[in-house]
Amino acid sequence: MSTHLVVRTPVLSGRVPVRSVAVAVLGGCLLVLTLAWSIGAGDFPIPLADSLAVLAGAGDPAHRFVITELRMPRAAVALVVGASLGLAGALFQTFARNPLASPDVLGITDGASVGAVFVIVSGSSAGVLATGISALGVAAAALAGALLTAAALYLFAWRRGIDGTRFVLIGVGLGAVMTAGVSWMLSKAAIYDLPAAFTWLAGSLAGRGWHEVTPALYALAVLGPVAIVLSQTLRVLQLGDDSARGLGVRLQVAQLSILLVAVCLTAFAVSAAGPIDFVAFVVPQIALRLVGGSRPPLISSAILGALLVLLADTVSRVVLPTELPVGVVTAFVGAPYLLWLLTRTNRKVSA
Repeated sequence: MSTHLVVRTPVLSGRVPVRSVAVAVLGGCLLVLTLAWSIGAGDFPIPLADSLAVLAGAGDPAHRFVITELRMPRAAVALVVGASLGLAGALFQTFARNPLASPDVLGITDGASVGAVFVIVSGSSAGVLATGISALGVAAAALAGALLTAAALYLFAWRRGIDGTRFVLIGVGLGAVMTAGVSWMLSKAAIYDLPAAFTWLAGSLAGRGWHEVTPALYALAVLGPVAIVLSQTLRVLQLGDDSARGLGVRLQVAQLSILLVAVCLTAFAVSAAGPIDFVAFVVPQIALRLVGGSRPPLISSAILGALLVLLADTVSRVVLPTELPVGVVTAFVGAPYLLWLLTRTNRKVSA
């Protein structure tokens, strides 16, 4: 009986899937156009039509070389990192039932940074990220740091269930501890390791290539479908812990599964490009307002996350007079939204 209810209860109205499909399709089309613009822009400009031809497998050989060998690796990092962060943010916010619950607010990004910075400053040279072996080492260390931080967060926040407010507050505290750990490692690092560490901490895509994107791409390819499968459980968890238990959900197993997927997506994204703040925070809320419903849509969040990071990196590289790290550009977008959300929340509480 319980199994039957779990399958039948979280059925949405027919209007929401139509909007979800429309937003995903339109977002995908805009993403392709932005990708064509990004890989065509630079010191050797390539027209948009020619960039689209290269993406379709045709085009001039010279254009194919410039795009596939020089520009596509950086664009691929932006796409994979943005999609991973957008998907992770949607999972975290649904899990905690709180729009403030994103990996950069909860300290998960900072935990991953501790592991990654440890590998970077322990390298024999500032070019520690130049080889595939080093990229795998950074990814493994970031994953370990994120998992340890998430385990501490879950243990401290669990009180016969997860309260969204307590979850966020404890995450903020853990994030402060992890940030202090990064600062301590930087203060003890050799002078020739600091440039690579600071560049990585700024969330820059400059110099990123296939070595950095490969671990994150594999993680997204495996964990993305898992997240979609878990969406049914997410719908039930939206009803509250007691209701989920009553409908036959093994609460702790479900919560740990969702948390593990979100943490791994965050860790591999951070290992590839550094801590790009506010993407996982802002994108799910934008997708939610476009699609409607009670929780951020997973697929639309992934698509819009990829679009935001790619667009921010392209604007920084092509439009701005001085190239800024993509993390700085996304912070300019996300910080005002955070202030607006906090102000709106305070008004609701006082009312």
